[in-house]
Amino acid sequence: MEFKEYPDREMLALSLADRLSAQLTQHLRNNDSATLCVPGGTSPAPVFETLSGADLDWGRVTVVLGDERWVDGDHKRSNSRLLRRHLLKDKAAAADYIDLYTGDASPDLATDGLAQRLKPHLPLTVALLGMGNDMHTASLFPGADHLEAAMAADAPPVMPIRADGAEEPRITLTRPILADAINIHVLIMGPEKREALERAMKLSPIEAPIRAFLDAATVHWAE
Repeated sequence: MEFKEYPDREMLALSLADRLSAQLTQHLRNNDSATLCVPGGTSPAPVFETLSGADLDWGRVTVVLGDERWVDGDHKRSNSRLLRRHLLKDKAAAADYIDLYTGDASPDLATDGLAQRLKPHLPLTVALLGMGNDMHTASLFPGADHLEAAMAADAPPVMPIRADGAEEPRITLTRPILADAINIHVLIMGPEKREALERAMKLSPIEAPIRAFLDAATVHWAE
């Protein structure tokens, strides 16, 4: 694990956006396309705002969320809504976007179709992960109903998941898909998240799902 500490959150957002852009650009020099996986929530919004104006060939980039709440794309809790507002605009509007919310009655009905859609875009070129204070990442929550299956080496690309800490049913990319990313970054901010990260390092991936990705990751932190 590489740990990068920044003097403030603005510098973190600028530096991380530049790093993600550079890795996508480098990949596109030798490949026809690239895939960027990003987290939901409000923390990465400043990174997205900067990245959306990055001068790279967005028409060859596919963007996908690491997880999504099973709500309509206009719902206030939709990760897609935040993504459209902060990333999929300006130059990044040219990117292809794989929406994990399909409109099916439940996420259980969407997994096969999403897996087929994701398949041509794997492995992920860049995976940016977030982390909750409970040490979850994507929708891989400690104690979730299908966590062990989603963390297994033979897990399908996407799985439905439900957890006490999640208000709605979710759909999430699974451990093997996220862990197989060429470049892995983790974005955390504030003292509570840093303490949670340090705690996760001493636990198993089932107890602290973020632990499964830390050895290969660059962690970006600011107060």
